[in-house]
Amino acid sequence: MKRDERSLADSLLGWRAGSAWLILIAVAAWGVRPGTAATMKPEAPAIAAPASEGEPAKALLAAEAATIDLFDTASRSVVCIRTFSRHVEESAGAVHELPLGAGSGFVWDRQGHVVTNFHVIDGAEQVEVALADHSHWRARLVGIAPELDLAVLRVDAPAERLVPLPVGDSTRVRVGQTVLAVGNPFGFDHTLTTGIVSALGRTVDSPSGVRIHDVIQTDAAINPGSSGGPLIDSRGRLVGVNTAIYGTSGSSAGVGFAIPAAAVARAVPQLVRHGRIVRPSLGFELAPDALVEALGLAGALVLTVDLGSEAARLGVTGTQRKAPGGWVAGDLIEAVEGRAIHSSGELLDWLEGKQAGETVTLDLYRGGERRTLSLVLAPADPGPGTSLPMPAEIPPATAD
Repeated sequence: MKRDERSLADSLLGWRAGSAWLILIAVAAWGVRPGTAATMKPEAPAIAAPASEGEPAKALLAAEAATIDLFDTASRSVVCIRTFSRHVEESAGAVHELPLGAGSGFVWDRQGHVVTNFHVIDGAEQVEVALADHSHWRARLVGIAPELDLAVLRVDAPAERLVPLPVGDSTRVRVGQTVLAVGNPFGFDHTLTTGIVSALGRTVDSPSGVRIHDVIQTDAAINPGSSGGPLIDSRGRLVGVNTAIYGTSGSSAGVGFAIPAAAVARAVPQLVRHGRIVRPSLGFELAPDALVEALGLAGALVLTVDLGSEAARLGVTGTQRKAPGGWVAGDLIEAVEGRAIHSSGELLDWLEGKQAGETVTLDLYRGGERRTLSLVLAPADPGPGTSLPMPAEIPPATAD
């Protein structure tokens, strides 16, 4: 894929809400490309007039002080990511690194693992990570999950330079609560924007074409280069990974999206261990938990059933759209192996501990009737793009 002079339209990300397809401008999610970096310096902040003699200087408001403390703490975990391609000049026998783009990420642990978006590093032959202390490190790619637009890098930095970001519980996030986004929009490192959670349970398409469910919508400004940066709550805990914006201008229009921390927390250990998400298949796709709640149900709702799967053979039924604006619920999974299931996330957590070929028992509810069926788990489909595009060895590190 060519990276030079890439237009905004080349980095579009589809989004479906209900039955209508919307267009996501994923340049915020795709990182900054050459030729798109900001060309104007930010204006210097206005200098407040000094207090008159005898008038005491007013202290910051409590809310302002809290936001400052949050940023000071969280920003130590945020990194700037730059990607490069290699160009071989045969006549001179030289290898040149050409900039591809830039994005954001954050430190996951003191072993040097860094989380970002898959699309930020997609196609890169070299990646450089700048920590909050301005040291620069060459990174190796550990694992990718294109279906979640996630990637894990590793830098060979000393543990004392690495400040992991605490992970919160995104399943407890509520519409209206305050969130903060930290990243590197337009190349301006460690930029803070604030907003609220605008909606939950959104569905967006990942660059690989696989839908990501239960995505968080926020009005905190997300711009080109913000991709992969953290969305944090008012206690400084990760609740999402910023991935995309919706709009037509390529910059924030007050509608941004973040991968929920619950999905990130499930995926990252798998990416570190296996290089990809290893999860057997039930033979069907689950509906967003927000839809389940809207229907007044509790459990994991079957959205669609894979053709030719054992689930289809056993008569598992998916959810259907009913005009105007209604839904006909499919099978609701209330328990697996006798364990109560309250959400899709719970079912996915349980599924990650299983192996293909195992027989599992599902308790289903549909149309006022309950039934139990036994189903053999199918091998996981690794999905497209799971080959690692970067070298496995860690190149020499620098600490500029």
